Amino acid sequence: MSPKLKTDIAIEQLNFEAALKELEGIVKRLEDGDVDLEDSIALYERGQALKSHCEKKLKSAESRLEKIVRGASGTIGTEPADLG
Repeated sequence: MSPKLKTDIAIEQLNFEAALKELEGIVKRLEDGDVDLEDSIALYERGQALKSHCEKKLKSAESRLEKIVRGASGTIGTEPADLG
């Protein structure tokens, strides 16, 4: 069985949701264990790249969500948004 990777689409071109969906599919295939060794390695490598891409996208979104706050002295600055 071939890994059916979406190698025609560069990871950098994927938005967060598409990258996460592909990563979830890879994890499921690897967990199911019906992939031969070579395909498993290729899937794992693609999954690692997708994970890194998703982390970069999240970090970028987090920094964009910084909120503007006015300090006690009246100065305007930024502080990270509380996303948790």
